[in-house]
Amino acid sequence: MLQNITSTITGCAPCDKMRLWIATLFWYNCDMKTKTKTIKYNNKTIKLPFADADYSDEPLTMETVTNPFSGESIAMPRFAVAVYDVTMGSQHIASKYDSTNGDGASPLWNDVRKGLDWFRQYFAKEYMVLLD
Repeated sequence: MLQNITSTITGCAPCDKMRLWIATLFWYNCDMKTKTKTIKYNNKTIKLPFADADYSDEPLTMETVTNPFSGESIAMPRFAVAVYDVTMGSQHIASKYDSTNGDGASPLWNDVRKGLDWFRQYFAKEYMVLLD
């Protein structure tokens, strides 16, 4: 199955890092539930949804992200940008995989859902601008 997922995204330069992350995830059969990371932000402890995402050496530094469809932008901390990147990358790869294997066939839709749910819970305003 991993071969099918990675072969559908060859030639897509922005996907290279995501492909490596996904390959690592499937290769090691990573259990995301047992590797939960947390971060303290605005006096709240936030569970990070993806154990192997690159949450940055400076996760609280703010970055501006632009919705590629609407052109709207919003600032959020780098750890949230990492969740956004994994969510959007998973959506892109899952869509490519589904184009050859049928709608809903990609296991990455679970990560897309996890990222969307996380944003709705912790960053509702950013969700409305970037993902809704």
